[in-house]
Amino acid sequence: MKKLAQTLRNIWSIDDLRSKIVVTLSLTLVYRFGTYIVLPGIDPNKLGSLSSAKTGALGLIDAFSGGAFSQASVLALGIMPYISASIFMQLATILIPQMQKVQKEGASGQKKINQWTRYITVVVTFVQAYAYVTYLKGYAKEAFVDSFSAYFWLTTPIILTAGTLFVMWLGEKITDKGLGNGTSLIIMLGILARLPRSFRDEWISKSAMGSGGVLVFVLEVGVMVAIIMGLIVLIQGVRKVPVNYAKQIVGNRQFGGARQFLPLKVNSAGVMPIIFAQAIMFLPTIFSSFDSTKGIAKTFSDPRDYVHMIVYGVIVVGFTFLYTALIFNPKQIADDLKRNNGFIPGVKPGQPTADYIGSVMDKITLPGAFLLAIVGILPGFAQRVGITQGFASFFGGTSLLIMVGVILDSLQQIETQLLMRQYDGLMKSGRIQGRQSSVSSAVI
Repeated sequence: MKKLAQTLRNIWSIDDLRSKIVVTLSLTLVYRFGTYIVLPGIDPNKLGSLSSAKTGALGLIDAFSGGAFSQASVLALGIMPYISASIFMQLATILIPQMQKVQKEGASGQKKINQWTRYITVVVTFVQAYAYVTYLKGYAKEAFVDSFSAYFWLTTPIILTAGTLFVMWLGEKITDKGLGNGTSLIIMLGILARLPRSFRDEWISKSAMGSGGVLVFVLEVGVMVAIIMGLIVLIQGVRKVPVNYAKQIVGNRQFGGARQFLPLKVNSAGVMPIIFAQAIMFLPTIFSSFDSTKGIAKTFSDPRDYVHMIVYGVIVVGFTFLYTALIFNPKQIADDLKRNNGFIPGVKPGQPTADYIGSVMDKITLPGAFLLAIVGILPGFAQRVGITQGFASFFGGTSLLIMVGVILDSLQQIETQLLMRQYDGLMKSGRIQGRQSSVSSAVI
């Protein structure tokens, strides 16, 4: 406890770090306040909670928005349209040669890509806003104010678009002036907002069972902590490939000659395979109104179903390999090593080095993909053993992956600031490694 208190004092004594923390907390509080502002034309007393927004893809949007989606807030769409636009631009820079040229222009090229991402965000948000209006018309008819109903179709898409752009601006300001990646922090904040209620609901559920239920609740919390610890190992796990650099003598000084390591992430795809898998699993539910496909739609929408788990796991494994192949370029890494007079001991420079790095990446991606699939289906297993749906979502899946990854990124930045000023790190031994230290990282 004394060590913790001293670490907190050290953190607060650094002016730059203190300023970043204050800015981050202030902007995130502004965001949370905005999630409780209801859209004009909606009576919050009659709205209640949109139960259909708790499952499937809508449940994912509601989780990322911190419940704003199910509360018909002005920030109901949250940061998701910006995430969709960012994913599209990331894939475009990989698949389209012209976009690759723009990306290689350095800071100016990245500025152009960021601006294009914002334009795409506006278009995506406006389309999703009209879909959300249609959704509210179908599921929250009694909450509409009659005198404002005629203007609702016109004003709501504009307000929702402005709300998403405001959240996007908050995320960029947190990234520039605050601590960590602003977009990721906003998503994590929305996920964490559901944690106290989920804890309370699970506690009430288990307390009704008597003293035995309390013991079960304690065991559940212990299992969740163990899963989080395992997830930290998965996120930070790397295979270090030794790299030597040839000695160079310039004047009276010697450069190179030291051995370094190329860190290859076990889970370089991040959370993207799980997000893609959830989107694909949601598609069959579109046809749930047809009698011939109702059974299939029910299976694909029920995370507790074993068939759902198997199909979901296979999709996650497949997308992990696909996404890793898209974002990881061993040829480019081999060329960079050759350009900087670096080489892997026992491997020839050029194409043999690229083949070697690719083979190592394939070997570590396979166990990483299976572990990621297990993480994805753990909430379904948790529900099967009697854990409430809200609390079960923190036993794995997208929510837990994003939450743990963002916390690690933030802690890494804090530790870096401490070590730069000759303070002790956050751990007695070892260093905290966030997702940003990977060779190639996902959008989230």
